Amino acid sequence: MLTIFYDAKCPLCLTEMEHLKLFDKDNLITLVDLHQQDFKIRYPEIEFAKAMAILHGTYEGKQLLGLAVTHRAWTLVGKGFWVAPLNWPIIKTLSHWLYLGLAKYRHQISAFIAKFFGIKTKHCNSGTCYDNSTDTDHRRK
Repeated sequence: MLTIFYDAKCPLCLTEMEHLKLFDKDNLITLVDLHQQDFKIRYPEIEFAKAMAILHGTYEGKQLLGLAVTHRAWTLVGKGFWVAPLNWPIIKTLSHWLYLGLAKYRHQISAFIAKFFGIKTKHCNSGTCYDNSTDTDHRRK
């Protein structure tokens, strides 16, 4: 069983997790929103600030970080060929650096993608996503 701790307030992150679960026919992956109210109580071993900076996961008692989580997740759902290059020697180093940039600016990237592709469910600006349907303002703290 793989447990993924992710930022559900990030539209890009949420979209990937939803897409991943579509392929998880055997329920091998548990998704945990970092923003749930009792997160610290339920998962004291996961430091919120670090998990907000880089994707965290646990698999068979071991902690996975960043692209290792992504690679394990897509492999478990039978789509490992999609992410296999992430473990190739030169690509692994480059993709790790690219991932760190994407993780750091994920809210701004989400805002750009939403605006560019005309995604109307949420309006995102510079790290803030505003959900008109619930009149909720989600700001990174």
